[in-house]
Amino acid sequence: MTTLLLRSSFRPLVAIAATAASLLAASCTAPRAIVATGKVTPQGEFRVGYNQGFNLASAPIAKATGAVKAAASQAASQAASQQKVDYTDATTQLQAAALAYILDPVQPTADLNIRYGIIPRLDAGYKYAFGSHVFDAQYQLLGPTGTPENPGRGAGTGTTYASIGLQFATQRAKLPSIPFLSDINSVLNFRANRNDLLVPLTFSQSFGPEEEIGAISYGLVYAHSWVSYGFAPEKIYNGSVKVPELPQQSRNFSSFGGFVNLKLGYRYFYVVPAVSVFYQNYGDYALLNGQSTSLSGVTFVPSLGFQLRIPKFTN
Repeated sequence: MTTLLLRSSFRPLVAIAATAASLLAASCTAPRAIVATGKVTPQGEFRVGYNQGFNLASAPIAKATGAVKAAASQAASQAASQQKVDYTDATTQLQAAALAYILDPVQPTADLNIRYGIIPRLDAGYKYAFGSHVFDAQYQLLGPTGTPENPGRGAGTGTTYASIGLQFATQRAKLPSIPFLSDINSVLNFRANRNDLLVPLTFSQSFGPEEEIGAISYGLVYAHSWVSYGFAPEKIYNGSVKVPELPQQSRNFSSFGGFVNLKLGYRYFYVVPAVSVFYQNYGDYALLNGQSTSLSGVTFVPSLGFQLRIPKFTN
């Protein structure tokens, strides 16, 4: 009976994940939606899931003005027709827009994930975010470590759990497939890589014993990102002198945020709506022709996830 229930629960998860994979294969943003509760995966159990979200950041929105889009289109047309592109204030704005999108893009996010309970109070997992590889672990600080079938002492509705996690993501960053950003890249030949570290502190209250019917979770998040980038334009000139490329630059910045999520379902299959909010001062960034820019902003990350619990079977 349990096996049949697991199979029937797994089918919609597979269908949703397959559809998302085909639609979002170009998405390569490291996931920042916090969908975990304060209770880690019990020892010997697996959890698999899919999360669909949207990264909504103020910095790139502020840089994507009508004037910037028009300048990007004009510069791309000039470059395509083998004409020189004069370095102007608009060229500086194009670089700032490209950097803003790499640092914190406005685009859909998605990930497939799996977790395993290694020992009591410690689990680990892997997420594939369609271009970004994410490894993480979570340690439970508070609350029982049982299961719905075998609850721990004191487990019940309202039981408080707490945990701290560590997530590391690595990716080759690229501009989203948006027309004016493609125009920018054709002129600037922009390239970047980034690594991200995320440390969430999570508290949750259980619905039913050991989250049998779900939980409400909330907490704080610290993140740190390392970015390397460069510009190698072929046709940008300052007067009669070709503007030299900007060699690879390295920068890092911190983000601070909070989150809340709901886990709703029964024993084996759950739906997890969530929202996270971050603030970050990205810092100062060198640009072509001796110019520079400073960036900061707020990011909202709403998401909807699906989670399948695979309990440990014993004879």
